Amino acid sequence: MADIATRAAQPRSAIDGGSGQGEAAGGDVCEEMALPLASDAKEPLVTKAVSDPTDSVAPDDGAQPIELPEAREVIEPGRALALCDFSPPASNAGERLVRLAYRIGIPGSVLAAPFRKPVRPRLLATVESPLAGNRVAGMALRAGHFLVSGSKAPIAQMDFSPVARLTPPFERCVHGFTWLADLCAGGTREQVTPTAERILAAWLKENARPGKGAAWSVGHAGHRLLGWLVHAPVLFSGKELRTQALDVAAVTARWLDRHVTRAETRLDEVAGWCAIIAAGLLIPDGKPRRLFGEAGLARALGDLVGDDGGILSRSPLDQIEAICLLTDLTACYDAVNRDVPALVDSMQALLVPPLLALLHGDGGLGSWQGAGAVEADRISAVIEASRVRTRPLRDVRQWGYQRVSAGKSLLQFDAAPPPLARHTRTGCASTLAFEFSHREHRIIVNCGGAALAGGLVPVRIEQGLRASAAHSTLILDDANSTAVLIKGKLGSGVGEVEVDRRLLDLGDGGATRIEASHNGYVNRFGLTHRRILIMRDSGDELRGEDVLVPAARRGKRGKIGYAIRFHIGPGVQVGMGESGRSVGLALPDGTYWQFMCDGGATDSATVTIEESLWVDGMGRPHPTEQIVVSGLVSRGGGSVSWLLKKMG
Repeated sequence: MADIATRAAQPRSAIDGGSGQGEAAGGDVCEEMALPLASDAKEPLVTKAVSDPTDSVAPDDGAQPIELPEAREVIEPGRALALCDFSPPASNAGERLVRLAYRIGIPGSVLAAPFRKPVRPRLLATVESPLAGNRVAGMALRAGHFLVSGSKAPIAQMDFSPVARLTPPFERCVHGFTWLADLCAGGTREQVTPTAERILAAWLKENARPGKGAAWSVGHAGHRLLGWLVHAPVLFSGKELRTQALDVAAVTARWLDRHVTRAETRLDEVAGWCAIIAAGLLIPDGKPRRLFGEAGLARALGDLVGDDGGILSRSPLDQIEAICLLTDLTACYDAVNRDVPALVDSMQALLVPPLLALLHGDGGLGSWQGAGAVEADRISAVIEASRVRTRPLRDVRQWGYQRVSAGKSLLQFDAAPPPLARHTRTGCASTLAFEFSHREHRIIVNCGGAALAGGLVPVRIEQGLRASAAHSTLILDDANSTAVLIKGKLGSGVGEVEVDRRLLDLGDGGATRIEASHNGYVNRFGLTHRRILIMRDSGDELRGEDVLVPAARRGKRGKIGYAIRFHIGPGVQVGMGESGRSVGLALPDGTYWQFMCDGGATDSATVTIEESLWVDGMGRPHPTEQIVVSGLVSRGGGSVSWLLKKMG
């Protein structure tokens, strides 16, 4: 069994490190299969070509020029949605005039009732949110602890002051009041109200007036105000505290009116606009604010979402957050018996399919752009609350995650550039990484969890979790395909990705073939990384090839180190085969898979098993293992073929 890879390998134009032919091998056309789909298969795995489709390559050894493949789709970094697609609700001339007057600073009370004294803030309706929080976190709050990203912190010891230095997850929880939904899920209203009022009173003591610091960032203020309005019965039971909190809510709404466009990210701005609209719906004299907010929300959504419904940060956690914001906003409209604007319903219908595309066989989320493997229960609750019934996204343009479902297996493939720096909070250099699951078991994963760092995942390893090496892809010289910077930002690297997807007829069955390439290593090493994945329709076989192609007409001389990492999912036991080129993988359900590698046109590829890390949806790190194929490759190009196959 361990020698299957050796017997299956076909002759290739290998790069011999000592023969002096390494620079020529990058230009050879390889029509033989490294690991055939079947004994009589004729489909070549890849035809090598340079990234510029207008040129042919003249190999160093005088071979015939390469025949270039047909044109592929080129995906560039995310662009904004056309604003004309989502416009504010239709309004008459009077409403447009009111909106303009409110935008230039005329108070809503003057516009709504010019001859009446301003009334004290009060709530016009009670909101019933369909979103359910985390019951475990809610029970922890009742017991006196915040439970954030797997880490507990006593409420009594929490510093609510603006100058407190909290990790990002705790900062978001404490100042954004995201714990409210969890607390409501942890018991009845009578049981949870004392805890809610205790935390609210402590927070108001330190942050009642707008100022600097995390408490008054647009994102946290938007989440906080929306949470207060949606969960008001739990927070505002006591008369004295209710009066103070409603005054602060009105102050927060006015502060957001002036500062919402200064948000750090577009998603934070959307949170601010949702809170503004909710205040316009639920606080008296709010019509001018509502009209102002609906126009602003339309613009912000246009800058947040790509034309296929994927958030431009490419983060599934951000996708979930956007769905939840619009779901709570919809509940506010329902509370006052007002029709939900078409733009909100349309955007919800766009946001859900991309999220479904990143679910594995267990119903949980894939680990992409800093996300942990969010559990199926939470995902299904979010989808049900959104009231959108649809299928996973199939036409992935800017969202970029190719999805292949075959038999009982599922493949997710990152075939798009990383998000632009202005869109992301935890951007990852994950281009051409993939995840693979069979039934409810994840076999190949990414480490994930960068967005959850600050709980059980230490902040000091956050940048490492965003690196290319934390994803199941190829890395050259231990360098990231896109530069990973501080504060969640990304630098130069992958600028575009070419993608070609097609169905294959193999005679004894079909398969889906995806070929993608990126230019992230061109400037530093002069090489384009191309990955080909072929998945049989039975779901029992995934084969691939990682190809390095010289970007210039003539490849450079010399060699460079590479590593192809396959991070193994939790619960999967791995063992090295006798040949040294194969690894056995035993799944918890008793099924057995084998990973096999053909070094191909590289210099002495070796297969090893190393330690790894996987972060679950609660932010808890789990020790796992990874398969690493490493060696040296000529700067003139090379390739490594591999196969993952279910045995028996």
